[in-house]
Amino acid sequence: MAFKIIFLEEFGKAFVPKRVIPNLRRYALKSGYEEVPYKFFGMLFYISAAITGLIFIILIYPYLKRFSLLEVYAYSFVGWFMIQLSFAFLFILLVYFYLDLKIYVRTRKIEEQLPDFLQVLSSNLRGGMTFERALWFSIKPRFGILGSEMAIASKKVMTGYDVSKALIELSEKYDSLMLKRTVDLVISELESGGNVAELLDRIVYNLKEVRALKNELSASSIAYVIFISVIVIVISPLLFALSLQLIMLILGFIGKLSIGTSTTSLPFSFSGASVNPEDFRKFSIIAILVISFFSSLIVAIVEKGEIRAGIKYVPIYIIGSISLYFFFVKIMGTLFSGIV
Repeated sequence: MAFKIIFLEEFGKAFVPKRVIPNLRRYALKSGYEEVPYKFFGMLFYISAAITGLIFIILIYPYLKRFSLLEVYAYSFVGWFMIQLSFAFLFILLVYFYLDLKIYVRTRKIEEQLPDFLQVLSSNLRGGMTFERALWFSIKPRFGILGSEMAIASKKVMTGYDVSKALIELSEKYDSLMLKRTVDLVISELESGGNVAELLDRIVYNLKEVRALKNELSASSIAYVIFISVIVIVISPLLFALSLQLIMLILGFIGKLSIGTSTTSLPFSFSGASVNPEDFRKFSIIAILVISFFSSLIVAIVEKGEIRAGIKYVPIYIIGSISLYFFFVKIMGTLFSGIV
């Protein structure tokens, strides 16, 4: 049992700096994890060590045999350290990207559920409940993440926590301007003794208006999204595939002409072309990948207003454009096969 703990959890904790642990804990809570996944970190370390070992044995060690034993030890240590450090840095970036994306998705879900929750809260207040009781009875399973976060804040209030402090902690937990402004307005109305239910109704009306305007803007930009999508997924692979076939046709013609002129007494001759179709094929694939990736981010900004909202478009654009490229290459290769 002790070996199992050291193998994953304790080993994961050993490689996390102590000053990072509090921030990592808050980040994990924002992502929906109750505990920091130290076991996962330990597993990532051993995965990076295994990949480093394979790379070292297959690619690096054969070149070290010509050095002396001391040099082999020195170069092996430096090579192993640098490779594993690179993989560790890559895994850290991937984990950070995943957690940041998950926090963003949770924040957007909270903002989507906020108007309906405030409407239920306003109805409870109009029914004669105190704000604390209205907050507790407004929590429904259909509110999902927002319901869970409000349940935590409500439990804090029931145990003697100040209502304003509990709501402020909730608003500071997520990077949502909508949530922060709503909490500030509710707290100011509670402290001034005003009509909170009427304020909530106005907030709900404004939030629904903002949502309608966002949907209208998103719908108005659909023409740009379609235009970019057609250019990237269809036109770009088609042009690259056509260029590849033209290169192959020109090379075929030049090859035939060079053979024909070698047997005649013409004052000029054709030499072989220096263009390699295989190099152009690799260039086309890399270019399509780059174009698809950045175009998907542009579409995300145009449609949603933020890059993180359109991460789902990246695999769609990349897979679609690459698949159509190979399809067009195959079709055009069949059509132009009898020309040369």
